[in-house]
Amino acid sequence: MQEKYIDETKQGEAFAIAERPENSKKLFLESYGCQMNFSDSEIVASILNEQGYNTTVKVEEADLILLNTCSIREKAEQTVRMRLSQFKNLKKERPNMTVGVLGCMAERLKTKFLEEEQLVDLVVGPDAYRDLPNLLKETEDGRDAINVILSKEETYADINPVRLGGNGVTAFVTITRGCDNMCTFCVVPFTRGRERSRDPHSILEECKDLWNSGYKEITLLGQNVDSYLWYGGGPKKDFAKASEMQKATAVNFAQLLDLVAKAVPEIRIRFSTSNPQDMSLDVFRMMAKHDNICKYVHLPVQSGSNNMLEAMNRQHTREEYLDLIRKAKEIVPEVAFSQDMIVGFCNESEEDHQDTLSLMKEVEYDYGYMFAYSERPGTPAHKKMEDNIPADVKQRRLAEVIALQGELSRQRMKSYVGRMHQILIEGTSKKNENQWKGRNSQNAVCVFDKFEGQKIGDIVDVFVYDNTQGTLLGKIAE
Repeated sequence: MQEKYIDETKQGEAFAIAERPENSKKLFLESYGCQMNFSDSEIVASILNEQGYNTTVKVEEADLILLNTCSIREKAEQTVRMRLSQFKNLKKERPNMTVGVLGCMAERLKTKFLEEEQLVDLVVGPDAYRDLPNLLKETEDGRDAINVILSKEETYADINPVRLGGNGVTAFVTITRGCDNMCTFCVVPFTRGRERSRDPHSILEECKDLWNSGYKEITLLGQNVDSYLWYGGGPKKDFAKASEMQKATAVNFAQLLDLVAKAVPEIRIRFSTSNPQDMSLDVFRMMAKHDNICKYVHLPVQSGSNNMLEAMNRQHTREEYLDLIRKAKEIVPEVAFSQDMIVGFCNESEEDHQDTLSLMKEVEYDYGYMFAYSERPGTPAHKKMEDNIPADVKQRRLAEVIALQGELSRQRMKSYVGRMHQILIEGTSKKNENQWKGRNSQNAVCVFDKFEGQKIGDIVDVFVYDNTQGTLLGKIAE
């Protein structure tokens, strides 16, 4: 568990599941970016599994190559472009192979990919995955195929995702799609559409199925889970037009947490991502009420400066954010927080930067995801603001934020030392095959020696005797 400066040049991840013997075609599906993209890839694999495709991790044997892409930062797009160029060369050797782009880049760069650069045969937006069988028929007939229409209704609630490349212990359950927040730096509302929530009954059924299949932890997933609101279907923005009965029977996120915790009382529950302006104290009350809801919240703030928060259209102030943190810690004293931080946003002054550092010290985050601002075409910031902070200033400020988070992470890890923790075993440590790795309720990674009789998926009591900046060192309690 450490502060993260994400390597945006990293290649995506491809996974495969057990083959269906009756399927004759091969799908290579590579995912980039956020957890939502990986969750969407599981939906895509499920749809295409029914269309005769088995998944493969060997790109050279694929009949269909799909990249599920991210548009959140420029480097992520550059990485995907390089990857598509590789596939273009491979396609010269295998002309019958189909290459497609899914997700956020598909919506944003549809014309360039298909017509100008001719990198792909297929472009499919995040709300059009059900149309994949029809689109693939078009490519078989020698036509380019595209569907990037955004939906106000689609949640894929009736599709049972296949679980790609997981450990059989932890799984994602998508509860919302899209976003209404319109932060000025963000492309998500334009690439994923308006916010809508999934039927709670289908969520509960998926969670029960996961428990019955042996999973021990689920993460409720959405661009903004705190904004979950089910009133019978439709965008959240239309809730004001709902009937009195719909309003009276609506389910919000805190209520959904309560339902899930009761439906699968033996399973650990996490959720991501949260937004401060939508976070209710009732969520923390549910966290305190149920032992199986993990005591950890990823709560992006982006900046500690009110000037920057207003420019980013974050819809909360520094004071409101800190007040939320303070009240949350009163309700759940053992709660841990992580952050997203953008440095070098348009017109950011040195004073604004210092406000960010002081906020981090006050909150005492366990870890964070930190970035220098990169302008995204089509966003309000790109259209109306000047990206006017020099690159060297951005990098210096980013280095200071990363260094501070390193200190905070060490302090937070140290606070877990000398105590017992319940650790869910998720796999073998990458550094030592004789040790297990897992996480405590606060999402801190812990490694400890293996003992006979233990297996992946067990929850064990571990005494933490030491720590590094990002990891707890423990031993099984006697």
